[in-house]
Amino acid sequence: MVFEDLDEHTAAHVAELFRAFSDTSRVRILYALIQGEKNVSLISNVVGVSESAVSHHLRSLRQMRLVISRRDGKEIFYSVVDPHIITLFTQGVDHIRNR
Repeated sequence: MVFEDLDEHTAAHVAELFRAFSDTSRVRILYALIQGEKNVSLISNVVGVSESAVSHHLRSLRQMRLVISRRDGKEIFYSVVDPHIITLFTQGVDHIRNR
């Protein structure tokens, strides 16, 4: 695969993307969301961290545009909709599991 030159702006965004995968709680949150849309309470139960910590990580993941939110009444549901993120994540997991 041939890439065109990698400018500083693109390199910074790629580094930010991989920084999202540098925290085990964020990785587990992403894994939970890849399985399907969830609210903070359910993510907290699945991942085993406080709702406050989940909210903090979700804020970061939203800012990085890795997850989106949807309001339904008083509840906010989160999901991963970008298939590139799902592919990158699953390839990373596959790489680790099959070494």
